[in-house]
Amino acid sequence: MKKKLMTTGVIFLVLVILLVITLPTILKLIGLHPDYERVEYDFKGKRALIITTSHDTLGDSGKATGVYGSEMTIPYYEFLDAGMTVDIASIEGGEIPFEPVSLKYPLATSADKRYLKDDEARRKTMNALKIDDMNFLEYDIIYLAGGWGASYDLGYSEVLGVKITEANAEGILLGSVCHGVLGFLKAQDIDGTPLVEGRKMTAVSDKQVEELGITATPMHPETELRKLGADYRKNEAFRDFFATLVVVDGNLVTGQNQNSSGETAQTLLRLLDEKVN
Repeated sequence: MKKKLMTTGVIFLVLVILLVITLPTILKLIGLHPDYERVEYDFKGKRALIITTSHDTLGDSGKATGVYGSEMTIPYYEFLDAGMTVDIASIEGGEIPFEPVSLKYPLATSADKRYLKDDEARRKTMNALKIDDMNFLEYDIIYLAGGWGASYDLGYSEVLGVKITEANAEGILLGSVCHGVLGFLKAQDIDGTPLVEGRKMTAVSDKQVEELGITATPMHPETELRKLGADYRKNEAFRDFFATLVVVDGNLVTGQNQNSSGETAQTLLRLLDEKVN
């Protein structure tokens, strides 16, 4: 009997170890951070600006939040590996807070792991530039990362609205993923109407917000986009956390959620290539 129990225990331990080892692969197979088509570019001399939240707490819960790791790290390295100079800014500047689970097993991507070993990238996020001090017109691409923290500040920033308005008027390429789209809410098009009005766009779905049980945040991207008359698009999955979509409308490129980060960045690079060549 004792020997049988020991054998059962060993089998159980082996199964647990196998599950731990294979869990990231299993998550990928069911849709998390899918592969995307990559093209190598040489944009030496071009500049990209990544903007994140400065908010670090999920409402009154006391739980830590911030930018979702891969929504910043994947575009950062796509732009950097294309030869661009990449700056990182936030609403308030200083240390950028991260959604804790996003940089840990089993959700961390290869870009997240690269970031954690990259002293220069970490220096940029520990001492992020403040958007008030930035000239958005100096950049070829402006990209807004998401994460739950973004629902507390990106959509309320008058400064961000003004600067995105100016950048759009100059035809600068604008991109976002997930909650990052909230940074476009206060911006205006060249005719004075809301920038998002009538534009084909995507962002994290209300369904995904509900499925994850984080509905207490003050802004839900799908709801806010629809309020302002955006032509909101989305894909669905058995859980929308595993869905993905990238939508292009003129100089505006939006990704549905964390799964869309790489394709969104690559789409912005493709549009930049078409613009300069």
